[in-house]
Amino acid sequence: MTSETAQSERVGQVIENMRDLVTRAEHVLFDFDGPICRLYANHDAQTVVDNLVGWLTEQHEDGLLTQAERESGDPHAVLRAVHRARPGSPLESALEARLTAEELHAAARAFPTPYVDRLIRTWHATGARLAVATNNAPEAARHYLEGRGVAGCFGAHVHGRRTDRVRSLKPDPDCLHRALDSLGADPATTLMIGDAPADYLAARAAGVAFLGYGQNERRAKRLRSAGAEHVVDSLGTVLRTVWGGALL
Repeated sequence: MTSETAQSERVGQVIENMRDLVTRAEHVLFDFDGPICRLYANHDAQTVVDNLVGWLTEQHEDGLLTQAERESGDPHAVLRAVHRARPGSPLESALEARLTAEELHAAARAFPTPYVDRLIRTWHATGARLAVATNNAPEAARHYLEGRGVAGCFGAHVHGRRTDRVRSLKPDPDCLHRALDSLGADPATTLMIGDAPADYLAARAAGVAFLGYGQNERRAKRLRSAGAEHVVDSLGTVLRTVWGGALL
């Protein structure tokens, strides 16, 4: 067997496994930033981190952060750090509100993930019930979905960060459990699409199948290293599968 043949067979098996996951799904949970959009495509995440750190400096609380957290490019890392040091405090609440404002600003300028709008509409049209399960503010997710004209495909099933439960960000499965409850969904018939190890770990904890979206090799490798078995580099592959299943 040539190396080209072996590689072709591996790709074929990946597609077949993904097809099985997709066609079995009666309920689909989407992470927001990544699978649905690039939230910070036009609003750099490190700038958001810098803004949050600047505000903490004004409060004389910037010492709560490590240097790695300051330079992480991950606004949630800043929120987690404050929660770690001041859980349930007015400082935590005020920082979370500032992060929500930053996410709302970013959502107005976010860039859609290729193929996702058609995927959402097609999946919804086939009868699958959809929800969002995200660490971002639900207000930001709803604002973006409304702007893209796909909010109706999700209805009230947008579940994000709770101001009083910062400790429950993914990989805690809290937002997935809320999505499952709101849909009345059986985890055995539910699929989650996420682009981060925390999404995979939350899905595993909630007992739902997981399909990773690794838009580049670095992200795909992180997902596989975390344990994700099924990873695609384009939602176009998923769209074709859903569309094909609808024609059967």
